[in-house]
Amino acid sequence: MEASEEIGRLENGSSSRSGRPPNPPTAADRTGLTNDRVVVPRKKSLVRHASLVKTTTALDVSVEPVLGVGNHETEFVPVVRSGAWADIGLRPTMEDVFLCVDNFMSDYGLKNLIDEPSAFYGMFDGHGGKHAADFASCHLPRFITEDEEFPQEIERVVASAFLQTDSAFAEACSLDAALASGTTALAALVFGRRLVVANVGDCRAVLCRRGKAIEMSRDHKPVCSKEKKRIEASGGYVYDGYLNGQLNVARALGDWHVEGMKGADGGPLSAEPELMSTKLTEEDEFLIIACDGVWDVFMSQNAVDFARRRLQEHNDPVMCSKDLVDEALKRKSGDNLAVVVVCFQSQPPPNLIAPRSRVQRSFSAEGLRELQSFLDSLGN
Repeated sequence: MEASEEIGRLENGSSSRSGRPPNPPTAADRTGLTNDRVVVPRKKSLVRHASLVKTTTALDVSVEPVLGVGNHETEFVPVVRSGAWADIGLRPTMEDVFLCVDNFMSDYGLKNLIDEPSAFYGMFDGHGGKHAADFASCHLPRFITEDEEFPQEIERVVASAFLQTDSAFAEACSLDAALASGTTALAALVFGRRLVVANVGDCRAVLCRRGKAIEMSRDHKPVCSKEKKRIEASGGYVYDGYLNGQLNVARALGDWHVEGMKGADGGPLSAEPELMSTKLTEEDEFLIIACDGVWDVFMSQNAVDFARRRLQEHNDPVMCSKDLVDEALKRKSGDNLAVVVVCFQSQPPPNLIAPRSRVQRSFSAEGLRELQSFLDSLGN
């Protein structure tokens, strides 16, 4: 049994507060990073595959802010607690991997200089095998914490870590062809009041802001106009909703073995993440991170409404994650299922009271006469 599979089993049904980062994959998956609890020398230099040089030399990170945050005089500090659940579903093998680290800095050997939350949550949906998902879940957070500009430059560091992970996996696959596979990847980081989400593929993160669903990521499907335009400019094409007629995602880590996807001169399959960020306030209640098997049967607002009701009942992010997975199974999702729920408050979500309508209604004299005539006719 692989180490990551063992940890995934332990996390099901238990809070992440007692969780630890995953052990590295088996010997065939390792590329030299150690699992010993020591402070690894932090570096600024990047490891990039040649195919990434054209588009990411300067690494200009575009971060889309999430609007809708009101003015709040009180300085809100989130109380972070999380839980996760996964199920193989109707598939013969399990290729989803999740990661919950509520104390990111300390768990990865860094000193947290401020008394505020530092957390990392990841969702990795593998395809063509689980090796890429296992590899990314182990190495992505390490590349983040080993960068000397972390956490001061979170967005730049996270974007770079995605590309480094993709490049490192390419090198691993060149040494062992049995690792050939790919994975989507979504990472959510909480530092103080800041929430930063980076995504490649079709996992999704949805923030509940006072009962309203705020999507913190976009699904990277080949049919999306923005992705289709990028794919065609990179020499690829979209056929029947699939990238080059083979993949149903436009961005992913790995897949170096698939002809025409990635190469020395680039390719249509991108590993560059799209980032969104927001400043958390007391209106922000929880975050749902899930693989596409969940979103196949849940709309974002529907998932928020469902999770909110469950949290009002038991206020347990582990049970809430399980409830979402169980409901997706009831709704006949045909994929692997994995959910992470991150709560930002110690109390359950409050009841929302809809304001009463203040619309004034009146009848004209003519209308009153017609009504009286109608009532009189009923009496005859």
